[in-house]
Amino acid sequence: MRICLVGPAYPYRGGISHFTQMLALAMQPAHQTRIVSFSRLYPSLLFPGRTQYETEGARVRVDAPRLIDSINPLSWPRAAHAVLDFQPDMVVVQWWHPFFGPAFRSIVSTVKRARAVPVVYLCHNVLPHESNPMTRMLVRWGLEPADAYLVQSEEDRHHLLSMHPSARVVVHPHPTYTQFAAGNMTRDEARRRLDVAGRVLLFFGLIRAYKGLKTLLAAYARVAERLDATLLVVGEFYEDRAPYDALIASLGIGARTRVVDRYIPDDDVATYFMAADVVVLPYVSATQSGITQTAFAFQRPVVVTAVGGLPDVVEDGVTGYVVPPENPEALAEAIERFFATDAALRMSAAIAARAGRFSWTGCVDALLRVSGKTA
Repeated sequence: MRICLVGPAYPYRGGISHFTQMLALAMQPAHQTRIVSFSRLYPSLLFPGRTQYETEGARVRVDAPRLIDSINPLSWPRAAHAVLDFQPDMVVVQWWHPFFGPAFRSIVSTVKRARAVPVVYLCHNVLPHESNPMTRMLVRWGLEPADAYLVQSEEDRHHLLSMHPSARVVVHPHPTYTQFAAGNMTRDEARRRLDVAGRVLLFFGLIRAYKGLKTLLAAYARVAERLDATLLVVGEFYEDRAPYDALIASLGIGARTRVVDRYIPDDDVATYFMAADVVVLPYVSATQSGITQTAFAFQRPVVVTAVGGLPDVVEDGVTGYVVPPENPEALAEAIERFFATDAALRMSAAIAARAGRFSWTGCVDALLRVSGKTA
């Protein structure tokens, strides 16, 4: 088959770009693929970070024409014609925020007027993390052109069907980001590079309010009273850092908390995950998380909150612990329980045994099945 993917790719950084490219690579042994990417993703006024681009160490670089300007409608027909020129048998659109709905709707509508081709929206988040009633209207409108949908959690299936009750939808969990784990980094080497020892907890990823870092800091203050442990907070702040620094100081955990306020290039990801004993995701809200799947790539157990699709992929007591959100006491208890038992070895083995559940080939098969293109 000829499959066209519409979404960001290198040189854009971040989870959606990584996903688009890993999906294309998973398809390529059996199918011809093309990615139609963005010439402009976020306008600078709407982007809270330092840069949208990979500046070093990108592990995956799939060639993709950069044609879609998110805020220039004149670019959308050009992108649609690039899709049509490929003569695809299926089109897969990456959906994660309604800001891109007008561009995607225009491109998909143009393609479908010219060619009878199934279009599947692969939804990373049906609804954005910050939403309101107007957002739901925009999402419903933006999702409408698709023939079928792949979502990554049962919660997102519910959100989708609440807006499009007759939608054809399949659930497949977020695959594992195996590209970060390629190499020979050892735990000891990672710890030497970071100059850490003993018990190590990792919070990783862009820092926004819904990630629940303040809950983790409060929980860690309780843990630090009884355990000698280091907390690594690794990721670029997408909001004001000052309140977090003030909280760390007021809790008296500054000496044992290390904050790395930057986007981590692909080549350095392994250092942080290999150094950690456990990865903590104290999210207030979520649909799914690429951080969980990155942790699983390194066979690192996780502690997550019972929000969105996180409990769908983490087996409580088997591959990690699931705790209530915004509950520092419960989070601290789970962390202490992890270090008081043989959980690290036992959970790592369980994660390895379940790797097939989160394969990229499984995601490809799910897309083919929901599109009606299964051989």
